[in-house]
Amino acid sequence: MRQNFMGVVVGTAMQKTVKVRVMSQKIHPIVRKTYKSYKNYLVHDEGSSCKLGDVVRIEACRPLSARKHFTVAEIVAASKVWDHSPKKADS
Repeated sequence: MRQNFMGVVVGTAMQKTVKVRVMSQKIHPIVRKTYKSYKNYLVHDEGSSCKLGDVVRIEACRPLSARKHFTVAEIVAASKVWDHSPKKADS
């Protein structure tokens, strides 16, 4: 079984690579209060199909570069962020 995480795409500036933020909840050992911890992973996206804000499932693979050890397994939910790209106006 490969290592799996769910996260949100927070960066798409690279080619075939996205930055995914994974959240985990931990319990403080003394105070016994839960807190959120975040970690960013560089993830291989072969088709460059992920957009900012997409919720994705990532899974471990062989090392693809010095910092890239995960691939996008599936896009769970598309982003609800407004697209800033200009559209062509019909004349």
